[in-house]
Amino acid sequence: MSEISGDDERERARAEYAGGDVMFGRIDHIGVAVEDLDAAIALYETSYEMELVHRETVESQGVEAVLLDVGDGHVELLRPLGPDTAVGKYLAKNGPGLHHVAYAVDDIDATLPRLAAAGIELIDAEPRVGIRDSRVAFLHPRSSGGVLTEIVEPAKGH
Repeated sequence: MSEISGDDERERARAEYAGGDVMFGRIDHIGVAVEDLDAAIALYETSYEMELVHRETVESQGVEAVLLDVGDGHVELLRPLGPDTAVGKYLAKNGPGLHHVAYAVDDIDATLPRLAAAGIELIDAEPRVGIRDSRVAFLHPRSSGGVLTEIVEPAKGH
């Protein structure tokens, strides 16, 4: 008899409960909007003892982004490249803090129509490129409980 890891067993139980395919595999990351990226990195690395694993400028989304490991997911720190970017506007309106929650999916092309069919308002009807060459799409907070929600299909190997 083969052993099933705790993660595999939880995933199988969730799939059975959901009646088959699980839409979201796990929380991929929590996005945090910051004004001073280096100060935020220092807080998360030094005080929270999280390891910085990736830093990248994502021009298409108007941010410099950092990923720090926490459990099976990440904290993503986002510094806007300018005030007219989505994160720049968010900071001007709300100040620094929680920006979005991102869920990992196996197949973003199959997930987007499922979400639309369920009545979820899509900000992105088609995936775009995110950090580390992931494929991402955002769901409007109006239809996701007031929370900006991102779905992420990680690039192979991430």
